[in-house]
Amino acid sequence: MAFYLRRTAFYAVTVWAAVSLNFLLPRLLPGDPAAIMIGKLRRASGGRPLSPEVIASINAVLGPPKGTSLWEQYLIYWGRLLHGDLGISSTRYPARVVDLIAAALPWTVVLVGTATVLSFVLGIVAGAWVGWRRGTWLDHLVPVTTVLQSIPYFWLALVLVAVLAVQLGMFPIVGGYDVFDFPAGPEASWAFLVSAFTHAILPAVTIVISSVGGWLLGMRNMMVATMSEDYVVTAQAKGLRPSRVRSRYAARNAAIPSLAGFGIALGFVVAGSIVTEQVFSYPGVGRLMIQAVSGLDYSLMQGVFLVITLTVLAANFVMDLLYGLIDPRVRTHA
Repeated sequence: MAFYLRRTAFYAVTVWAAVSLNFLLPRLLPGDPAAIMIGKLRRASGGRPLSPEVIASINAVLGPPKGTSLWEQYLIYWGRLLHGDLGISSTRYPARVVDLIAAALPWTVVLVGTATVLSFVLGIVAGAWVGWRRGTWLDHLVPVTTVLQSIPYFWLALVLVAVLAVQLGMFPIVGGYDVFDFPAGPEASWAFLVSAFTHAILPAVTIVISSVGGWLLGMRNMMVATMSEDYVVTAQAKGLRPSRVRSRYAARNAAIPSLAGFGIALGFVVAGSIVTEQVFSYPGVGRLMIQAVSGLDYSLMQGVFLVITLTVLAANFVMDLLYGLIDPRVRTHA
């Protein structure tokens, strides 16, 4: 029980620190969302001055309340945050940041989440088999997948687009779905799902190819180390079936460190694959983040960073608790 209380207290303090930094960092940067919006409107109007009413309205919506100190702004920020209010986007005014993130989040979770799970399963299964059959031709899979992992994301994505999408026409080039009028009735939902699935294949393949090598190499090395443990040698000396020794004794224990890494990887699913989403113009959180940074949309940047940070912390917290259940030694030494 003491282990779980310590971990809960640690993550509670970490969440407070992350939210506080998310509040302070944009205020340390030059300018503010209201000033940026006023500058954009002035440029759009050809340099003509804006009326005091328009400036007052923009400051009321995007700027801090007049006469409030930093501490008062901090308390207001926490109050809005607890009510689910992340502010108004200056680049997509008057859209709320919560609505923009909610619209992009499902695309990223489905694409990056599915690709992460696939790469993890493929890497763990292949790594366990390669480690079990070490010294055979299967060891050649390790340098092949390592080379694929070292290839930059954007280069691999561009190659897949050029070959499979442009030259062969097997997949769509960009976007998350086809922009056309879907048929009326129940067929519309099915047509949309088919279109979204088709558009997600190339980005998902890019992520899987680029990440499966790390899982395979880590699992292979842990499998080789586990094969020399006393309990595995004893199981083999008892005459147990090789498949039982491989799955119940070797692979089961060798996969524990990879499970911790998988929890962290799941936390970063919400961040999306920024380069992949940008190359494929995929409507996910990663592309939304790039648009926020390029447009100096502080409210949107704050919202995206906060969602990513809290998700990563939540994933680590859950994995810490599960790790304590899987490996009791963690509870005694923590």
